Amino acid sequence: MPSHQGGAVRHALVSSMRAALTRATWMRAAVLALACTLAGCGGGANLFGGGSPIVEGPAPAPAPTTAVTSAPLGSTPGAVTGATGGGTGGVKVGVILPLSAGGNAGIAGQSMRNAAEMALAEFSGANIQLVVKDDGGTAPGAQRAATQALDEGAEILLGPLFAHSVTSAKQVARSRGVPMISFSTDTNVASSGTYLLSFLPESDVDRVISYAISQNKKSFVALFPNNAYGGVVEAEFNQVVAKRGGRVVLVEHYSEDRKTLAEMVKQVAQAAGRGDALFIPDGGDGVGDIIHALATGGVNLKQFTVLGTGLWADDQHITANNMLEGAWFAAPETAGYKSFVERYRARYHQDPVRQATLAYDAVALVAALVKTQGTQRFSSDVLTNPSGFTGIDGVFRFRGDGSNQRGLAVMKVTQSGAQVVSAAPHSFNGSGI
Repeated sequence: MPSHQGGAVRHALVSSMRAALTRATWMRAAVLALACTLAGCGGGANLFGGGSPIVEGPAPAPAPTTAVTSAPLGSTPGAVTGATGGGTGGVKVGVILPLSAGGNAGIAGQSMRNAAEMALAEFSGANIQLVVKDDGGTAPGAQRAATQALDEGAEILLGPLFAHSVTSAKQVARSRGVPMISFSTDTNVASSGTYLLSFLPESDVDRVISYAISQNKKSFVALFPNNAYGGVVEAEFNQVVAKRGGRVVLVEHYSEDRKTLAEMVKQVAQAAGRGDALFIPDGGDGVGDIIHALATGGVNLKQFTVLGTGLWADDQHITANNMLEGAWFAAPETAGYKSFVERYRARYHQDPVRQATLAYDAVALVAALVKTQGTQRFSSDVLTNPSGFTGIDGVFRFRGDGSNQRGLAVMKVTQSGAQVVSAAPHSFNGSGI
């Protein structure tokens, strides 16, 4: 994950899975649907079930292994192998996570390990064995972890979580001809053979801007945070507006200290009569500051449809702000994640971190491929099948360049929570995404 907004792993995701199925029935349907998809039957595979963007913070500092209590750790990063729930199947799967990293990174790593083991436990007859390795949240640790996992016979690597760790681990994986499914949100580390299962900001922008244009909101005022995340979403925004036939009326940037807000408000006020959509791709606290500044600066917000990204999902700053009533943002639907959380709580007696679903989906996908695809299970043709797969976080597919596409819903902000105004697609066929 890149260093988008200050702090460590900052944000969260939402989701969509069919909660009505019992666990056993759901898993059996997953395998059958995946086999159908990869055989060319069309549509996404009913493999798992929910999500929205994760934002990475700075590279975490390693912490002593004694700080980690949910599973026994080795004395150095990279030394951890799958103990509880690791499986005994014939196909070894490397899992690289920041288990001993400090702060939120270590918490995320442990929660993702739990989710990976839960996926293995819930997948009946999985012929895989998890080889869990701790990278400590560092690039050297990831290189050691990848080397150890491959030396122990791993046929595919899942992880790491952070972009700098992915860069190191992919060099080892590529030299051995082994694919990797990582959890970073930085598309700069994606490449052929190194696939991202994360929630990419680009997907949010594509979905919400395309939907707005389909609803005749074609003239955009866009306000971008002056950071790495803002740069990513601005580039995608410009592309999708041009592709869909929209028009950019005004683009402004603001700093995190908000010192640039006064001038930005003046520019928005002057351009307000020419725009019908206001795009603010930031987290809830940043959006709140901007909305307040615009309102007190005399901008009539009712003349715009306000748009956001998945950073708005499950953010109380958004739903509590009555000036955002009716605003739209893109995110996965939530049923699958709710079901996942219930099962996770029952198993581990605590809540998962939001990105834990990524680890669950990765293990479930690998288990299904092993069960249905024989010796071609991790080939590029299988992993980049255009029909894609469906996980806890909705329909997704890997592109040949290692990035991904996801099917997202468009949600509307209401005081009682987000409501779906345009459902997430359940297939890439004919969906236009």
